[in-house]
Amino acid sequence: MDNHKSINEILVRLFANVLDIEERCLRRGEFSDLSIKEMHIIENIGIDKEPTMSETAKELGITSGTLTTAINNLIKKGYVERHRSSYDRRVVMIKLTDKGISAYNAHLDFHKDLVTNALKSLNKDEEKMLIGVLAKIDIFFRKKYDF
Repeated sequence: MDNHKSINEILVRLFANVLDIEERCLRRGEFSDLSIKEMHIIENIGIDKEPTMSETAKELGITSGTLTTAINNLIKKGYVERHRSSYDRRVVMIKLTDKGISAYNAHLDFHKDLVTNALKSLNKDEEKMLIGVLAKIDIFFRKKYDF
C-alpha cells in the first residue's frame, strides 16, 4: 500500500474513531442528554467568558440561525444562559450555567484521559516526533482550507 493511501486511511479512521468514542462516552455518562455537537458548542463557549452569539457562530463555522436553534436547546436543558449586552441591546451574549461548566469540565477530562492513554505506548522522543508531525499537518490543513 502506498504512503498516501495509508495516511488517508489512518487519518479518516482516527477522526471517525475519536468522534465515535466521544459519542459513546457521552451517551453513557452524566451528560447523556447532550449531542456531540452540543458538547462542542459548550466547549467553544468556554468557562469564565461570555462570547456573543455572532462570535460563537463564526468560530464554529455555522450560521447564526443554526447556533440559535442549538442554544435554545441548551437553554432548555439548563446548560447555557443568554442575555442582551447592557452596552448594546442588539448584541446577544451567552455563557455556561453551573451545569454547563460541569459538562465542559467533564469533556475536558475526557480529552485529557484520551490523550494520556494514547501516549502511554510512546517514549518521549516518539511523543516529540508525533507533536511535530501533527503540528505540520495542522498547519497544512489551516493554510489549505483557510481555517
